[in-house]
Amino acid sequence: MYKTTEITSAEIASDNPVHQRLLFPYVEAATLVSGKVLEIGCGWGRGLELLTNAADHYTGIDKNTELIAALSAEYPSSTFIAANIPPLTGANGLPLPDNTFDYIVTFQVIEHIENDDLFIREAHRVLKPGGKLLLTTVNKTFSLTRNPWHIREYYADGLRNLIGRYFPKVDAKGVHGNGKVMTYYEQNKASVKKLTRFDIFNLQYKLPRRLLQVPYDLMNRLNRNRLLKADGIAAEINYTDYLVSTDPAGSLDFFYIATK
Repeated sequence: MYKTTEITSAEIASDNPVHQRLLFPYVEAATLVSGKVLEIGCGWGRGLELLTNAADHYTGIDKNTELIAALSAEYPSSTFIAANIPPLTGANGLPLPDNTFDYIVTFQVIEHIENDDLFIREAHRVLKPGGKLLLTTVNKTFSLTRNPWHIREYYADGLRNLIGRYFPKVDAKGVHGNGKVMTYYEQNKASVKKLTRFDIFNLQYKLPRRLLQVPYDLMNRLNRNRLLKADGIAAEINYTDYLVSTDPAGSLDFFYIATK
């Protein structure tokens, strides 16, 4: 399988803090969504069980054709579409119909999208009037280094303004962590600082993204393994150690809910 984005596994112990952080919004979303739900960027299906149980019908879109084929076989009552986005198209290559979905879920996707304006516009188009977009992405304020898998990252107001171009109501929240999570974050921050101190020419911000993706993955894995062995916090973190915050600018991730 050709790797086209970063992948955080639920099976690798050192990935656990990030996996739990990414799982948490799905737990929250499962209490909010109903009816026809579209997930943009479903990946390997981290939140599929939660969303398919909450929805009357679930549709997932992702560019990874192998994952989409596997998920189609595993969840035959749901719809899966292999497509590059945006725009939002069906398996036939035609645009998904306007005013179709009650909810759209798209978690940690928009930072990978070249045309983020079209991404939001298309989400607005396919939602029913009164439908809601649930979107998460990393808060640039808390990024420890450049992530070459991300085309861009956002600050709170910038993301809200982008979504607000098309959605009249944006409820801006965040995903943050308790003391255990933030202790891990500070350990991670110190460890990354040790690794990046050798980048005296600041090449991580000057070189093309694609040249940095493999070295980034290798260093990221080294760093996560080191943290796992340090004091065990990484293995102990659970999705219940994360929370919805009303202070998006002070949160690890943004969790915005926009209403059409």
